[in-house]
Amino acid sequence: MAYSLNIQGTLMHLDAPVVMGILNVTPDSFFGGSRVAGDSLLARAREMLDAGASILDLGACSTRPGCEFASESEELERLHAALDILDKELPGAVVSIDTFRASVVRECVKEHNVSIINDVSGFDWDAGMFDAVAEASLPYVLTHAADVTGCAACMPAVLRRLSQKMWQLRQCGLCDIIIDPGFGFGKTMEQNYELLGGLRDFGMLDAPLLVGVSRKSMITKLLGVSAAEALGGTVALNAMALDRGAAILRVHDVKEAVQAVRLWEMVNSKGCSRINI
Repeated sequence: MAYSLNIQGTLMHLDAPVVMGILNVTPDSFFGGSRVAGDSLLARAREMLDAGASILDLGACSTRPGCEFASESEELERLHAALDILDKELPGAVVSIDTFRASVVRECVKEHNVSIINDVSGFDWDAGMFDAVAEASLPYVLTHAADVTGCAACMPAVLRRLSQKMWQLRQCGLCDIIIDPGFGFGKTMEQNYELLGGLRDFGMLDAPLLVGVSRKSMITKLLGVSAAEALGGTVALNAMALDRGAAILRVHDVKEAVQAVRLWEMVNSKGCSRINI
């Protein structure tokens, strides 16, 4: 099923998958290649847009496993500086903010050109986040981040929790909800692959599906490589995700993800010839 998102009054159609490029204005994100600041932020943002990114996802507080979160003031300071640059230099860009804090959502939405809220906590880590999301009324990435490591089969637990949270959001009038299974958050490596293999089941939630596996430990641990060496594994999993219904790929490497989308579209094009036997 094809979906669309209301981006400040203009529809972004998801009848073909789109790519979200990761921009981290942090000193401690797990993949060093995603860290940018100042002039490098603008250069990287332009590079991603030129390569075909439809969305720029801006994060200022690392949520990698075991990290110490930046303070609220640090996160806001970093976001304000980055968003000031993007607002001025790339006013037409679709910008998502990656945050789990209600105050950050309210301030950034009020002062900057923010189009999407990407909350890795599923409004669990800040008691005010649900109300902030409802007030903003922007497309919202609902992520599953609860710990399911003790579940024999995590898919039912993940679907159940996301379904309950979607119902809450619908009740407050939020229309544009994007589902993120939360690869790497509160899940074992085996559970991450269980979710990836069963991505088609997320279709029952009737919402566009975002997949973010880029250079994550589910790749590096299985293959015995570093995050810097995980591009090949990322591209492979992104291709599998596309074949299982992903509408948005959240990635560090935009060019390669866009190429994967183009190749997937060609394979699935109605124009491809078929031989009837």
